[in-house]
Amino acid sequence: METKKATLTQQLDQVNEYEREPIPQGEVKGFRQFVGMVAGEHIAGTEFVIGPLFVLHGAAAIDVLWGLLIGNLLATLSWTLVCAPIAVKTRLTIFYQLEKISGTGLVKIYNGINGLLFCVTAAAMIGVSASAVGLLAGIDGPGLTDLYPTSPAWVLIIFAIGIVIAVVATFGFDRVSKFANIFAPWMPFVFLAAGIAVLPELGVTSFAQFWEVAEAKIWTGTPQPGQTPYTFWHIMIFSWLCNSAMHIGLSDMSIYRYAKKSHYGLASGFGMYIGHFMAWIASGILCAVALESGNANPSPGEIAFMGAGIAGAICVVAAGWTTANPTIYRAGLAIQGLFPQLKRWKITLIVGLTATALACSPAIVSKLDQFLGFYALLASPVGAVILVDVYLFPRWNLPQNFASLRQMSFNWAVLGTWVIAVASSYLLYLIWQVDFFFFLAVPGWIIAALVYPALAYLQVRLISKPEKTLHI
Repeated sequence: METKKATLTQQLDQVNEYEREPIPQGEVKGFRQFVGMVAGEHIAGTEFVIGPLFVLHGAAAIDVLWGLLIGNLLATLSWTLVCAPIAVKTRLTIFYQLEKISGTGLVKIYNGINGLLFCVTAAAMIGVSASAVGLLAGIDGPGLTDLYPTSPAWVLIIFAIGIVIAVVATFGFDRVSKFANIFAPWMPFVFLAAGIAVLPELGVTSFAQFWEVAEAKIWTGTPQPGQTPYTFWHIMIFSWLCNSAMHIGLSDMSIYRYAKKSHYGLASGFGMYIGHFMAWIASGILCAVALESGNANPSPGEIAFMGAGIAGAICVVAAGWTTANPTIYRAGLAIQGLFPQLKRWKITLIVGLTATALACSPAIVSKLDQFLGFYALLASPVGAVILVDVYLFPRWNLPQNFASLRQMSFNWAVLGTWVIAVASSYLLYLIWQVDFFFFLAVPGWIIAALVYPALAYLQVRLISKPEKTLHI
């Protein structure tokens, strides 16, 4: 037993994720691997949470259609034109790139916040998977709006799923990618089949009837009691920016640094239009059927089971896993920046167990849209700082990677930019009195892109100008 344990430990120790060096050319991955990974990550169990949100918030059918079409296009372009090119250019994780720019002290603050936010995201995926397992096991799980655990048995299911996910993530990018590619090809068909299967229950017996029924019974334009109304702008902004921390916030540098070419960012379109378009529509249809049947608070597992039976429940479990795996992988990379002396796999395992513990609170699922909006607000200014530093500073004769060049723990220009961008965005939130945090990610990104060069210039003038610039 000890020999097997030692062998497994040695295998994990040998997994090299190049946390503090560029990805070697021999380690880059092909387009197909990215298609499988991003499709697996964005065809997630949480689609059975987000799709129903549009129904509960009373979005109109035409707003859902155009909002998803345009928003997902903007998201795909954000990965393709912003995130993937800078990831391929640097071949570094966002955490190490930011450390060179902002300093070891400041990046630890960012890594700690980012790691915690990744843990919460993974916890939501684990909770969604648990709802399906509980359904198959005859154990009642929390509904979409519940805030507290429903039983000790449900908590045990959470831990069983969370441990499996954490173990897979410890083996690094290759294992996470292979795991996603196993499930990605068939999950979309389950989502699609589930949505189509229940249409007759809403009175749809032909394609020509769908739009009329959609407007009358699914996306009616009338929110459920206690819910704020969603418009076209809510849908479009949400579908574009629900993953803004990953694309314009550049967190997916840690994934796309493995891409052979920068246009591999187009692989995100498979996740957006299969997961964030088709799956959200299908799960919205399922939610409408649940509401028609009198179930005002269905769980994600119940929604999937309603349309596709056991296959639907299994799909929810797999979709939760394929999303939580890369999320925990990213969290492990973030937290390792705080403890560089520890092996990445050990930190990833601890992160996975932390996410599992957080998943015991159903509030993480029920408040997922609000949490993602808060995450977007914090992360988007950091992406702007990195982009400006890498691409624009050489043109403006400003030093790149200033903290590394000057051996600073805190780059005050970066800290000032982050604080100003987040505070200004929140002030806009109060002035505009919007009910949607996602609207603030873009102003935060723009403010950071404008403020950072000004503060960096002042910092260089106040400190003696460096004799040489550190280039990537």
